[in-house]
Amino acid sequence: MSSTVIHSLPRRRRLLLAGAAALGLGAPVVRAAAPSQLRIGFQKSAVNLVVLKQQGALERRLAGSKVHWVEFPAGPQLLEALSVGALEFGLTGDSPPVFAQAAGKDLLYVGAEPAKPLSSAILVRPEAPLRNLADLKGRRIALQKGSSAHYLLVRAVDQARLQWSEIVPVYLPPSDARAAWERGSVDAWAIWDPYYAATELDARPRVLATGQGLSGNNSFYLASRPFVENQPETLQLLFDELTRADAYVQGSRKEAAQLISDFSGLSLATVHLFLSRRPRSPVGPLNGAIVADQQRVADAFARLGLIPRAVKVAEIVWSPTRVARAG
Repeated sequence: MSSTVIHSLPRRRRLLLAGAAALGLGAPVVRAAAPSQLRIGFQKSAVNLVVLKQQGALERRLAGSKVHWVEFPAGPQLLEALSVGALEFGLTGDSPPVFAQAAGKDLLYVGAEPAKPLSSAILVRPEAPLRNLADLKGRRIALQKGSSAHYLLVRAVDQARLQWSEIVPVYLPPSDARAAWERGSVDAWAIWDPYYAATELDARPRVLATGQGLSGNNSFYLASRPFVENQPETLQLLFDELTRADAYVQGSRKEAAQLISDFSGLSLATVHLFLSRRPRSPVGPLNGAIVADQQRVADAFARLGLIPRAVKVAEIVWSPTRVARAG
């Protein structure tokens, strides 16, 4: 297709074509044996998955497979769907898999992205008297139970040398938490991007703390056991395409931000802000350091009695050479 023809197309179509070219989608590809269907759970923060969805990359690579995209407000809801067989694959933060494993859900860690400590924060209103983490004592703090924000708050309370019993957690999904925070029903709010970025631009909160020095805010790809056992080639294809999507985001920031904004309804300013806090995020199997970091997350929740039993993260970590069996 000539450049003249491309520039005559609508802007959205031009962006999709440019993205396909950047991802190498115009070249012949080796197609994996496709599953009959692939149901993927994602959130607005799942940049690589959103780019794949918008550009149709998986539909091209998995000819004959019906790819379904299901959006969730947070990781706990996504993993519940995965555990009951409503999804094959999805992305969450660090805490949801720990809660799922402790509850006996049968799922596997299959991949990870690098840490994003700046992408989550504890926010207070501009006029609030809270100035440091110790000021959280006795305060009502909104958060999604079992989310990455949950672990951030656990670490913040520990850093302030407080007991978990000395704060009042108020468990709310992100949209309800923001409403409660704005009307003053809670004193602080632990949240992640892009909700964090949108609130930062709209309400000019004070940031009491980010994940820096507290939580790596790792992102994990999880899958159902039947999918992992029966579709290892498709799993590798997913890693390849997710890494290609990340390269597109890094190299074509303006175009990628437009795709994400078109999908999510978030303003371009919000998208650019949360992308600015996101490092390069290629995708691959978990390494030992990531597993050890995730075990620290699990141990922290177990120590506080926030999960029903202690878990060994490594027992449900998949590697390309084996499928881990649940303990």
